Amino acid sequence: MDVFEKLVKDGGPIGQHMDRAHGYFAFPKLEGDLNPRMKFRGKEMIVWSLNNYLGLVNHPEVRAIDTKAAEMYGMGNPMGARMMSGNSDKHDALEKVLSDFVSREDTMLLNFGYQGIMSCIDALVNRRDVIVYDAEAHACIMDGIRLHVGYTYTFKHNDIEDFDKQMKRATAMAEKQGGGILVITEGVFGMDGEQGIVKEIVAKKSEYDFRILIDDAHGFGYMGATGAGADEAQGCQAGVDLYFSTFVKSMGSIGAFISGPKAVIKYLRYNTRSQIFAKSLPLIIVEGMLKRMEMVKTMPELREKLWANVERLQIGLKERGFDIGDTNSPVTPIYMKGDVPEATSMVMDLRENYHIFCSIVVYPVIPKGDIIYRLIPTASHSFEDVDETLVAFEAVKKKLDAGLYKAADIPDMAEKS
Repeated sequence: MDVFEKLVKDGGPIGQHMDRAHGYFAFPKLEGDLNPRMKFRGKEMIVWSLNNYLGLVNHPEVRAIDTKAAEMYGMGNPMGARMMSGNSDKHDALEKVLSDFVSREDTMLLNFGYQGIMSCIDALVNRRDVIVYDAEAHACIMDGIRLHVGYTYTFKHNDIEDFDKQMKRATAMAEKQGGGILVITEGVFGMDGEQGIVKEIVAKKSEYDFRILIDDAHGFGYMGATGAGADEAQGCQAGVDLYFSTFVKSMGSIGAFISGPKAVIKYLRYNTRSQIFAKSLPLIIVEGMLKRMEMVKTMPELREKLWANVERLQIGLKERGFDIGDTNSPVTPIYMKGDVPEATSMVMDLRENYHIFCSIVVYPVIPKGDIIYRLIPTASHSFEDVDETLVAFEAVKKKLDAGLYKAADIPDMAEKS
């Protein structure tokens, strides 16, 4: 079979509905400044799909420094990888700020989070080493693990008993292979909002010999007393060997970083392929991040407003009988039952009649018959936004339970070319 023919036959598991969903349920176009209220197909929506936790994306001070940095440097400066010609004092300064903030010896900036952690995983282990990871780890972690030619073991999501079981297997294999063990989990899981069992895993260092890497893309900036992340919130920073996070969520920018022991970060600088063979993080981003870090350290009111909105939304949903699982972060999943056509019909009703825009997760990402609506409250949202949303969800839940969204197929809302 021709390679292209195979690809276009069914569109893949996520793309199977693309002809009816493109531009509406998938690849929607939100218009206007990045705020809690934006335009979608000409209608104003309350938007719950942006990971702008601290509201920095459109903050006047952030917009000002980004504009100034663009005027100073443009988008192309510096040119080349940091190893060759793309290094600067500004890059070094940001790494020092980040190291101090997350209480690590050293930090390496990464030009992009997804490929960055993939390359770090690839650089950290060889064929003799064993990786043990949470079953619900993000796709970037999974793709990094796919690069590993050695053994891997998966433990059930946030299940410390199964972690024990897999560590026994991994320890036996590592001893046989003459390698070590790298454990990977997340600080905050972006789908269900649960913090990873980082503290519990760190405590297992007294029983097993391993190093731990956490991906805290969803926790950096607001979790913990200073916003240093989930490991700070759980009081186990000293036991987390490598801390990874990105600038695309709380920081409202792009890029990422990994922090840890100086000797290990030094090794990664010279062995992380996506950084050695790709362009350095542009100075416009670096300059903007220096300002953002200053704001995170000196403006606790951003975190306070975020958590006030989180509390109002999550308590309001629980009081109305909604199942939001075991989230202990701003990520707010709403679990419902229904098939894909029902879920998409409900989303359409929320957007067209209640002007609520949020993300939806259905099969094949989660089991058939389950629906997850994911709401991301931010420091930019108002209590009015929260209250209007609670009223809307209460109304559409009654319709879902009454079977009013039953349909043979998903609505054809595709963008017409």
